[in-house]
Amino acid sequence: MSKLSPFHVAIPVHNLEECRIFYRDILNCEEGRSSDHWVDFNFFGHQLVIHNKAQSIEDKAANEVDGKHVPVPHYGVVLDWETFTNFETHLKSKNINFIIEPYIRFEGLVGEQKTMFFNDPAGNALEFKAFKDQSQLFAK
Repeated sequence: MSKLSPFHVAIPVHNLEECRIFYRDILNCEEGRSSDHWVDFNFFGHQLVIHNKAQSIEDKAANEVDGKHVPVPHYGVVLDWETFTNFETHLKSKNINFIIEPYIRFEGLVGEQKTMFFNDPAGNALEFKAFKDQSQLFAK
């Protein structure tokens, strides 16, 4: 994989200010442009936009992976191993309630990776992961 292009993702939140504080002050994402209805963030080099939307009651879906219930949909970033470890420590210091606690998948195998899942205040599921060897991102 040569050069990665930043992705853009826009997600719904039911409390713009609460989520603004979460992404800016808990996840340490730099805030960009904003209005009364949305806020841009630098999400590890990608553009994340939170959009104010009335809260709705929807069924939350999950798939079983490694005996854990992985929320669907979810989004996140693949970090390098050291950054993941530092970010994990930072999140624990902020008392993040993990859906799936940080753990290592495929230990000693192709695609060995650390992963963790948690929700933002609006209930959007985030996954962060790191590969022992990032060239194995798409390895079989």
